[in-house]
Amino acid sequence: MDLKHADLNNAGRVLVVDDNEGVTKLFERLLGDEGLHVEVARDGISALQSISERTPDLVVLDVVLPSIDGFEVCRRIKQEPATRLLPVVLVTAHGEQDKRIEGAKAGADDFLCKPVDTQELLARVKSLIRLKRYTDDLDSASSIIMMLAVMVESRDGYTVGHCHRIANYATALGRNLGLGDEDLQTLRRGGFLHDIGMLAIPDSVLRKRGTLEPEEFELVKSHTLIGDNLCAHLRTLQSARPIVRHHHERLDGSGYPDGLKGDEIPLLAEIIGLVGAYDAITSDRPYQSAQQNSGAIEILQEQVRRGWRRAELTDRFVAMIESGELELYRSADAIAEKAPH
Repeated sequence: MDLKHADLNNAGRVLVVDDNEGVTKLFERLLGDEGLHVEVARDGISALQSISERTPDLVVLDVVLPSIDGFEVCRRIKQEPATRLLPVVLVTAHGEQDKRIEGAKAGADDFLCKPVDTQELLARVKSLIRLKRYTDDLDSASSIIMMLAVMVESRDGYTVGHCHRIANYATALGRNLGLGDEDLQTLRRGGFLHDIGMLAIPDSVLRKRGTLEPEEFELVKSHTLIGDNLCAHLRTLQSARPIVRHHHERLDGSGYPDGLKGDEIPLLAEIIGLVGAYDAITSDRPYQSAQQNSGAIEILQEQVRRGWRRAELTDRFVAMIESGELELYRSADAIAEKAPH
């Protein structure tokens, strides 16, 4: 994208953070001449406030600032999920190698040395804004996939709220197991995405009452591979792909699509498979009436005895059901369903 003379609404937005008015005016003129929209903050607190109100495409950040320094501002930007991909350029004094090392540890994407070379400034700003646009496009595409995943549950009229419940149940079980934030985020995303491949399955099969023909069942099973392919080219969905592909595997190797056994099955996929089975058992479907918790527990424990599920994982989940803890996440869906995310 050629940024020069771009329409202001589509121009890159740069936040310049420096307490030196001469520096900010220079940056405003240089970047403004290239069609970029420049905003200015004089200290670290103001910079963070500005970013929280409207995220720019790039931050050019001086290291020495009033209130909190540039390193701390950079760290806070990179620690927030909503802004961790926001490019940050730190401006340091020439030859301050230790400052560059500290900036790298804080998560800075690039560095400029004072006095700033104007051509270098423009080249790096344009490059990082272009990269940010690519990242935003990928995030938008993954958001669309997530919305489509939620739409799947409305096709047969029986699974409304299924994606939200699976996401909630899985993250609740993950917390109970002591999993970290990254795994919990993947579980939540995987809860929404696990059946995305069902978009390719005909309504006549999804809504069929009674037993599926062998060829129909093979078609339904293909949703794991279709879903994996849908997520394959989106960076933000990579962590959820093992869940999408493997949530129907069984511990004894009798599952699909790859017949994985034991520890070959990713733990997060096992979690989604377990909570998904519970939700299916306790929900009305074309082929069955909903079971009470006692019946669901009996079925899950029978699946453990048959070698399909991991005993310790199932026991932990059953304890959550019996304690009433899981019911809190089911009732919370009534709110979550109004605002899918």
